[in-house]
Amino acid sequence: MKKLIALGLTAAMAASLSACGGNGGDTTTAAAGGETAAAADNTTAGTDGGFKIGVIGPLTGPAAAYGIAVQNGADLAVKEINEAGGANGIMLEMNAQDDEHDPQKSVNAYNTLKDWGAQAIVGSTTSDPCIAVAAETSNDNMFQITPSGSAVECVAPDNVFRVCFADPDQGTASAVYIGENKLATKIAVIYDSSTTYSSGIREAFVKEAANQGLEVVADEAFTADNATDFSVQLDKAKEAGAELVFLPVYYQEASVILKQASDKDFAPIFFGCDGMDGILTVENFDTALAEGLMLLTPFSTTEESSKSFTEAYVAAYGIEPNQFAADSYDAVYAIKAALEKSGVAADADYSAVCDAFKTAMTEITIDGLTGEGMTWNAAGEPDKAPKAVKIVNGVYEMQ
Repeated sequence: MKKLIALGLTAAMAASLSACGGNGGDTTTAAAGGETAAAADNTTAGTDGGFKIGVIGPLTGPAAAYGIAVQNGADLAVKEINEAGGANGIMLEMNAQDDEHDPQKSVNAYNTLKDWGAQAIVGSTTSDPCIAVAAETSNDNMFQITPSGSAVECVAPDNVFRVCFADPDQGTASAVYIGENKLATKIAVIYDSSTTYSSGIREAFVKEAANQGLEVVADEAFTADNATDFSVQLDKAKEAGAELVFLPVYYQEASVILKQASDKDFAPIFFGCDGMDGILTVENFDTALAEGLMLLTPFSTTEESSKSFTEAYVAAYGIEPNQFAADSYDAVYAIKAALEKSGVAADADYSAVCDAFKTAMTEITIDGLTGEGMTWNAAGEPDKAPKAVKIVNGVYEMQ
């Protein structure tokens, strides 16, 4: 059964923002940016008879910074929970599979995890693969919680929940933040019309911009086939007098846009969403070009509340966590809370787990890295306060 998509979070987000800124196998995976992170082994074992959690994301390829972070965040949470005695005494096991940010490979990864005996899925990490996997988990009645799949369709089936905010909410909240904080009045938008993520955020942003007194002076699209030269889009934004450029794109494209804008002596405010997280890790990117960049993200390593997590993450994996790691960490703790609330047995079949978790998820509250007092509604959407950060001297600062 399909469920109604709940977008009522938008008003709460707006109010909050006005007050605040491979392949499987036991291998070490290369992180984005050319650095080799001590990524988690793909399988984290508990004890025999533990509750099995499958994780899906791009562990290789251009979106690997997202998938590796999700793998590591889940791995750290599983280890912490097990060291503390498990969930109702149940130990957790984790197996991470690479989907290379490809929908069909994501489905293949899901089937591998199902064969392994997964009882719940954390993933997929990115939206289009998540939508593809959600169709499969819905047919199978397997519980799925995506850390970062933000497209509306990701949680259309009633067995799928998410930790991040939906695309429309990100777009609306961005426009509200820019308007209420008077960052600019003339706005240009550069977006990827070939992705659900970018198009969905852009549509909601443009709609809300009118309500905020913002003038969209340039609204320029590109596609994955031409995501290397943004001269036309930047020239139009500059000629239109844009004071701020809204970039609802992934960090790879954003790094190229910032470099080409600098080459043109075009220096507006740049503002992105959660897909921007990871830009400071891009190989051969001059991070000085990101100075002053703003983005919506529910997590920053500079927050006092994230200090212990950040220290543990760096010690374990040799790299600082990003939002995706925090999302995944919270997803595993949500599974823990749902296990404890529902009382399901460690050896329950995945369909019985799913039926129990659909109810339990609407009854739990967790204080996560990405939000305190986080709850979920039956539509799978989280209720928590979003935040904005600004890159200052090469690090995120909460606004």
